[in-house]
Amino acid sequence: MSIKVTDISKVYGTQKALNKVSFEVSSGEIIGFLGPNGAGKSTMMKIITCFIPQTEGSVSVCGYDVVEQSIEVRKNVGYLPEHNPLYLDMYVKEYLHFIGGLHKMSNNQLAKRVPEMIDSVGLQVEQNKKIGALSKGYRQRVGLAQALIHNPNVLILDEPTTGLDPNQLAEIRELIRSVGKEKTVMLSTHIMQEVKAICDRVIIINKGEIVADETTVVLQQQNGSEIIVTVEFDKAVTTTDLNKIEGVISAQNTSGNTWKIKSADGKDIRSILFKWAVENNLSVLTMQREEQSLEDVFLKLTK
Repeated sequence: MSIKVTDISKVYGTQKALNKVSFEVSSGEIIGFLGPNGAGKSTMMKIITCFIPQTEGSVSVCGYDVVEQSIEVRKNVGYLPEHNPLYLDMYVKEYLHFIGGLHKMSNNQLAKRVPEMIDSVGLQVEQNKKIGALSKGYRQRVGLAQALIHNPNVLILDEPTTGLDPNQLAEIRELIRSVGKEKTVMLSTHIMQEVKAICDRVIIINKGEIVADETTVVLQQQNGSEIIVTVEFDKAVTTTDLNKIEGVISAQNTSGNTWKIKSADGKDIRSILFKWAVENNLSVLTMQREEQSLEDVFLKLTK
């Protein structure tokens, strides 16, 4: 088990940021760690990376305790904080050599590893510039490079794609997916498309407690008691007509003869709608079931 979190609580004065949080992450998993602002995401990540101690509970990374064996934990973890701290007066290559030196990497190792990182995160054109002269997106790439420079087993990324344009976003997502084949990756984000594109599993935290821990598919299915079907008929129908159909809880006309029909209790009413149309001399021109989005699930679980 790469990360094992057991009954973690963190108290700041009178405020409880985390309350008995437990989860495990295996090697090769990419975990999306989600929650609204102030839910406790960054606090949990800082505990895992030995930046702050927990109040109660235990955390181990690659078998090492974050309190008793923090040096060993740091050797195994790469961390990109939410507010990417960089030395703006240093040049990109200089900075990566500096970070590698902190990890006790030899000059021979760095001579090979620094160019690899520059190529991996797309810093070739900017590698000889001062960090302070880079755009926000390129600074984020420098942050990713420093997190990966020592080839850690676990990668913790707090809002890793902040400030990236669409092209950069696609490249960094691909990099994270590639890294996740060999390492454990835990990332926090507010971008649900990113979660769906990258993550194997999602942990949602709200008010310091875990409210969901599932794959994206299962999460959408378990929390989607309502099913919405968009249907277009060849003739006009009324709201009253549609509301009389078994299983329909609401019907909304969106345009012309197209309706958005909602059913409850996870009941797929497409066959019922088709049968009703035939009985009432109507033709169904189009019919499509809408999947509940991760945004809907997130809002439902964190209200």
